[in-house]
Formats: sequence, structure tokens, C-alpha cells
Amino acid sequence: MKKITLFLILIAVALIGVATGWFAARQGAAHSHGNVSSNKTGEKKILFYQSPMHPWIKSDKPGKCTICGMDLAPVYEGGPSYDKGDPNLVTLTPASASVIGVATSPVRVAPLERSIRVSGIIDDDETRHRILSARVPGRIEKLFINQVGIEVVSGQELAKIYSPDMLTAQRVYLENLRVGAGAVSASIINTSREKLLALGLTDEDIHQLEKTKTPVDTLSIRAPFNGTVVSRKAYEGQYVNVNDELFEIGDFSELWFVFDAYEADLPYLALNQQVKVNLPSLPGEVITAPITFIDPNLNEATRTARVRVVLPNPQRRILHRQTANGVVQIETAPVLLAPRSAILYTRSEPIAYVDKGGGAYELRALHLGRAGDSDVEILHGLKEGEKVVTQAALLVDSQAQIARVAMGHEATPAGHSHSSQPTPVAKPDAANAVPSMELVHAAIAVTDALSSDDLAAYKKHLPVMLEAFRKSDDTVKARLQSLVDKLVNGPDLKTIRRPFEPFSNALADLVRSQPVEKRHAKIYQCPMTPVLGTARWLQKGEPLKNPFFGAEMLECGEELQ
Repeated sequence: MKKITLFLILIAVALIGVATGWFAARQGAAHSHGNVSSNKTGEKKILFYQSPMHPWIKSDKPGKCTICGMDLAPVYEGGPSYDKGDPNLVTLTPASASVIGVATSPVRVAPLERSIRVSGIIDDDETRHRILSARVPGRIEKLFINQVGIEVVSGQELAKIYSPDMLTAQRVYLENLRVGAGAVSASIINTSREKLLALGLTDEDIHQLEKTKTPVDTLSIRAPFNGTVVSRKAYEGQYVNVNDELFEIGDFSELWFVFDAYEADLPYLALNQQVKVNLPSLPGEVITAPITFIDPNLNEATRTARVRVVLPNPQRRILHRQTANGVVQIETAPVLLAPRSAILYTRSEPIAYVDKGGGAYELRALHLGRAGDSDVEILHGLKEGEKVVTQAALLVDSQAQIARVAMGHEATPAGHSHSSQPTPVAKPDAANAVPSMELVHAAIAVTDALSSDDLAAYKKHLPVMLEAFRKSDDTVKARLQSLVDKLVNGPDLKTIRRPFEPFSNALADLVRSQPVEKRHAKIYQCPMTPVLGTARWLQKGEPLKNPFFGAEMLECGEELQ
């Protein structure tokens, strides 16, 4: 048995030796062949090192970008290039296009669709809202409605007021009637009757007085219409004076959904436009009703206008003064559309890359119209049927800028300027895009809210930041507009943080490009953010508070200089 085992071991060793020799021979041949190939083709030459995000930052040796802190990437011979005859046409190899994941979509003619999401409150119809006040001095003798929220019908008695003044006025009127027109002029009788009406008696009450000839010392307070008691300030035994408020009644059969519309959204809104309203008290239900009024007066502080939607409420299921959310679905006439993901704001005007086939992509300057949910209206720059880069467009632009610098070209979007000559695209320059102090401080307030996991504070400061952004100069808007458009105000912190991270990172880079004494904020960076992997934010001081994670990872990050 031992001899058989030893024999098998010797055979295995021999086989291993043969296999090792064969493998070594193959490797040697391959190595020899590789050397020949290398000698023929040679290694690719590095021209220089360049920032992937800020291509005008380059160096002859490895290092980091002075703006964003990213590692400088080598630029090789034979990489992406511009056509020498057309500096606006960049060519990518199939491998490069595949690696960065280039995808295209056609430019088409279709209706522009846009959803405007709004929040507001439910209020009652102001034209059907009454405050019932005392018309005579006296004492509340009897109270029939002593609770708020009770439904009343028109003419229902709410309270009785004992009033000597009412008793005296009735006696004067009856006396004038008794004496008759022979001794008392008709005008005196009419005057005494009008006084009774002014004190709160109805025509029916006066008719009853004329019939019974018996004055009463109390006045009934009645509901003027069917409605709900909104407030009550009357109590039995209480003495009241003329004009003292007793009851407040509102008609809840129809309620108003009132919301504030931003100035930029007003061109999309019109009377009779349908709004889909959902309420916390009616989960899963959507009430569709038209816009009935748009206030022509803007609020100077918020730059918003009040918009009213009338909601039917026959069963009183909608609650007065509750909050509500609405969606206005807008669809325009057919226009020329391109996907919003195809539009870049990396230069002085919007651009897009058109797929010309064969790995060639043409840079186009665009004149944009209205923006929709997923598309944007194209006024000039593109034609129906052309394919634009919608995925990895920023990477294509980065490759194009690298190639342009390497080839010594300055890109000029061709053929779509309003002048006879093409309009040159300005080289991106972060130093020219200077965020205002108002925008920086507003962004810091929003960042503080997120780092504190305070959703309410975020919703409070977001409109202030958006208003500060609207006042920014065009260079800042060109850099940040596409990121600002994606900011949301709900429904939860996780949803809010995802679009906020790229915006915060871009704004922090603009601030960081300025001299330290002009920044008005500290800049922090986290190396493991959910969206970008590494992202930056602005903060007023210390300690570090991460807005992308909040309490979950509050101290993740470091300060940048």
C-alpha cells in the first residue's frame, strides 16, 4: 500500500514539472512577442496633466486641482480630439464612449409638460362669512348655541338679548300707528319703523308686532344663512354694547384652497386650470377643481401671488384651516423639445452635444424657452430629429475641453447665433462666477437645517435661498441653474438631501475659487457622500456639521482651505 502511494506521488510531481515547464515556455514566448509589439508601437506619451472638472487647470506633473481638489488626470496622445476643420466637432473612440456611458435621445416636437407643486391652506368662502354683532345695548338673556363647530340653518335663533332700548322703540312705533296718519305724518311712522329694522328686527318681526300690538323686551340673534359657527364670544348673563362681536359664521359647503405661486410659475397658471388637491385628512383621495382667482398683486417680500381654488364640500369632509398640497399639470401646444439632461450650463450660454455619427459630437449653443418636467423648449440651436447626448453629457464636455486645450483650439458653437458670425463660447472661469453674500448666507441657513435634521427649518429657508439665487448675476445662474431646478422641499430629509448635495458642492466650489478674505464662509468636505462620493458644503463656523448625513454621521468631513 505504501509503495502504491509513493508511486502516485512521483507521477503527480512529474506531471506538475511538465506543466510548469510548458507554462514557462508560453510565458517566455508571449513576453518576447510583447516586447516586439512594444518596440513597434511604443507607449502612449503623456502630454500634460489636467483637471477633469476644470480643464483649464493643467500641469506638467501629477498633482491636484486648485479649485475642486481632484487628482489631475493624464492627457495622452491619440485621445479625444477636435476635427481640425471644425473646432466644434469632438471625436471619441468607441471605447471611450462606451466607458463613460454615452447615450442619446432625439429632439422632437411635442407638447411641453410641466407639473407645478404647491402647498397652501383650506379657508372658507370670504363672501359667505359673517360676524354677528350686537345692534343694541343689553344683556344676553338666553344662549341657544354655546359651542363652536355646530351647523346652523338660515334664520335659526342663536341667542336672545334683553334690551330696554328695543322695548322703547317698539312702543314708539305702536303709538305712532295707534294715533294714525291723521295726527302723525307718514314720514314719522316710517322713521320709527326704520329704527326697528336698524336695531335688528326683521320685516316678519315688525309684522308680528303690528298684529299683536304687544312690544317685547328681547331681540333674537339669528343665523343669516346655512353655515358653521366658527367662533363664539357670547355667554348667558353677559352685558353687551353696540357692535360687540357675538358669533362668527362661515359657509363650509364650499371651501377655498389658497396657495402662493412663485413669480416664475405665474405665466403657466390661468383661470379654470385644473388643480389636483390632496389632503392629510383624506389619504389616497384626490380632489380636482379649477383655479377661480389669481391675485394680480405680488407680495413684495416673497415675490408670490395668491391663487384660489374652490373645492366642493357638501358632506363637510374637508376641514377648515387644514393644510393641503396641490399639483397643477400644464401642457402647452406642441413645440420643439430636447431632454433637460442634454442641456449643459458650463459656458456663458446653454449648450448641448449633437451626435453626428461615427463617434463625432458637435457642440451647439442654444437659445432656450420654457422648462418642463423632463424637457426644455428649444428656440434656436437644434432641429427636429437630431440626437443629443443625454447621458454622460458632462463627461463628453469635459473630454471636449481637454481635447480642445490639447489641440490648441477655442470652441465656437457653430451656426446658431443670432448674428451673422458664430458666437464664441467663453472659457469657463470660476473666478468670474461670484456668489453674492445673500446667496451664501441663505445657503448656509439651509445647510444648517439639514445638518440639524430639521425639515421645517429647511422648508422655511429654501424659498429665501431660491429668491437670493434669482437675484444672482448671469454667471452664477449659468453655473447653478440646472442644479437649482432639481431642489425639492419634501417629503422627507433623504429625498431633499440627494439633489441638495450636487448644488452644495457646486456652490462651495464657486466660493472656494475666491480669495479666502472674500469667501464669507468656511468650506468643508466629506469623502463618502451618497450621491457624488465626495462633496463639499458651506458653513459659518465650527464645529463641523455634515448636512448630507445629519445626526447619522454629523462629524464626517474635514475643513478645506
